[in-house]
Amino acid sequence: MNPTLSPIERQALKARAHTIDPLVIIGDKGLSASVIREIDRTLKAHELIKIRANTDDRLERADWMEKICTGLAATPVQSIGKMLVIWRENPEKTKERAKAALPPQRPRERRLTKHQEEMRATGQMKAKAKKPGPKSRKR
Repeated sequence: MNPTLSPIERQALKARAHTIDPLVIIGDKGLSASVIREIDRTLKAHELIKIRANTDDRLERADWMEKICTGLAATPVQSIGKMLVIWRENPEKTKERAKAALPPQRPRERRLTKHQEEMRATGQMKAKAKKPGPKSRKR
């Protein structure tokens, strides 16, 4: 089953696809098993790809788009002329993006050496003062 895209997601993918070049070209021999394997490999690496279909037959291009999307569980994004734009989410890349979106971890407090701990215990070393937060203004 192909995942469906909302209009906003489709628009964002079209905008991303505008700047990329075709990564796969379907030649004179048509949509063969080797071309489908290459499209699968490319989708794993890039998620969003452009495919150039070198045929003048519109119905054949639409049929190729349908076969590719159903066979590889991909989603059709756009078909303009001889260009087909296809998207398939890569779970590994999704995890990486989610990890990158997490807020940075708070730095841990610096550990003291035994000597520094002894000095702090005897009162020879002062504890580091915390910076005051933003002051609230009264109106």
